[in-house]
Amino acid sequence: MLYALLCYHDEAAVTSRPKEEDDAVIAKRRKVTDPLAASGKLAAVIRLMPTTAATTVRMGRDPVVLDGPFAETKEALLGVYVVDCPSLEHAIELARQIGREEKVVFEIRPVRRFEPQGKTA
Repeated sequence: MLYALLCYHDEAAVTSRPKEEDDAVIAKRRKVTDPLAASGKLAAVIRLMPTTAATTVRMGRDPVVLDGPFAETKEALLGVYVVDCPSLEHAIELARQIGREEKVVFEIRPVRRFEPQGKTA
C-alpha cells in the first residue's frame, strides 16, 4: 500500500537555517530514504517551496484566487514522502526514523493512485 508521509514543520525555522545545517538534515534523512529508493519502495520525495510562493483557489459560485494558504498555524506542510509499505505500522516506523531527533510532525495517509483512462492501481 502506498502511504503519503506529509511533513509539517515550523516554516520560519526551516527557511532560516544555514545551508550547512539544512544539508545535514537532508543527509540524515537520506540514511533512511536511500535504502527505500534502492528497494523500489520510495515513490517520491517532494520539498515544497515556502507558503509565500503558494496560491490558493477557493471554489464556489465565483472561484477566488488568493496568494498563500492563509493557515492559522505555525507548522506548515513543507514536504511529502510517498512510500510503499506493507502496513500502517511500517509507515509510522518510517516516519519515526526519517524525523528522528527533529521537531517535525508527520501526517500519514494511505494513497490511492489514479492512472490515465480512469484505471486505478
